[in-house]
Amino acid sequence: MLASGGFVTLGLARSTGDSYSRWMLLGLVLSAAGDAFLLSDAPRAFLAGLSAFLLAHLAYAAAFAPISHPSLPVLAGVATFTAGVLAWLWPRLGAMRVPVVAYASVIGGMVWLATGVDGALVPVGALLFWGSDLLVAQRQVGPRSPLDLAVGWPLYFTGQYLLALSIGR
Repeated sequence: MLASGGFVTLGLARSTGDSYSRWMLLGLVLSAAGDAFLLSDAPRAFLAGLSAFLLAHLAYAAAFAPISHPSLPVLAGVATFTAGVLAWLWPRLGAMRVPVVAYASVIGGMVWLATGVDGALVPVGALLFWGSDLLVAQRQVGPRSPLDLAVGWPLYFTGQYLLALSIGR
C-alpha cells in the first residue's frame, strides 16, 4: 500500500487542477483502493477490487478521450487480443464471466484511447497496467506461478507511476 500511496501522492503533487488531472487522480485513487481490496484472498474482496479497477480504467479513459487520436487498426488489434484472452479464460471463469467480460472491455477501451495520446508516458503506462492485469487473471484462474507476482507487480507499479507522471505535463 506504500507504493500505491506513492503514485497517488505523485499525482497530487503534479496536479494542475484541470480536467485531465482530476480524472487521472480519480483513477489513481481507485487503483489504490483496488490494491487494498486485493490484499484479501476472499472472493468478495476480489470482486470489489475488480470493480475499483474497472472504475479506475473508466476514469483514465475519461482523461484520455479529449486528447486522444486513436487509430482503428489499433482498435482491431486490441479487440482481437482481448477476445483471445477471454477465450483462454472462458472455461475457468464460471460465475465471473460477466464481470470479467465487462472489465476486459473497459480496460481494452482505455488502452486503445491511451495509444492515441501523444508522448510515451500514457501509452506505455496503460500497456504496462494491461500486462499486469493479464498476470492477475492468470493467477486467479490458471496455474499459479511465482513469476505472476515477480513480473506483475513491477509492470503494475511502473505503469501507474508513468500515468501519474503524465499529470501536469
